[in-house]
Amino acid sequence: MAKIKLTKNELKKKKDALKMYERYLPTLQLKKQQLQVEVRSVQSRLEQLEARKTSLEKAYDAWIAVFSEHERARSLDGRPLLRISSLKTDTGNIAGVSIPIFQDVEFERLVYDLYATPPWVDSALTLMEQLLRTQMELEVVSKQRDLLANELRITTQRVNLFEKVKIPETIADIRKIRIYLGDQQTAQVVRGKIAKRKVEGAER
Repeated sequence: MAKIKLTKNELKKKKDALKMYERYLPTLQLKKQQLQVEVRSVQSRLEQLEARKTSLEKAYDAWIAVFSEHERARSLDGRPLLRISSLKTDTGNIAGVSIPIFQDVEFERLVYDLYATPPWVDSALTLMEQLLRTQMELEVVSKQRDLLANELRITTQRVNLFEKVKIPETIADIRKIRIYLGDQQTAQVVRGKIAKRKVEGAER
């Protein structure tokens, strides 16, 4: 810990620093509370998406074996029937943190031979779209959670620094300087009285 100067100027600096810490701490505490609420909300959304993904995967398992048996379930040029054409996201701001916002996923279904392809393919493709959409949203929401959790960690560290280190240290420094300056003032008064007595004694 750096040695403090026991002066009036240092006392003023410490008082100003304490005011600043006490002014910013409530803002940091509010930000921490907001982030905690948002992290819980995002975590809840993640759990919903995970449950939906698991449910869709179970439903899709039944189609996988059928797809593997029917190589005809492809486009006319042999490519898979379904592909993601675009992922639509936006950017939001929560407690000063920029996060991605999931909007939608667009798919492209390639042309296939209606006569050679089994009739259940459309239902399977719809289910696949739902599964892929859920997976893509899950990735975006996971990114939200990571960004917010990181900001919460940093904000919590700052709150702890102010509450447990900076403010207590500054209060202790102010007290130490005040005691020293008070002792100096008392000593100065005593020296003044002694000097006055000596002068008065010499005059007699």
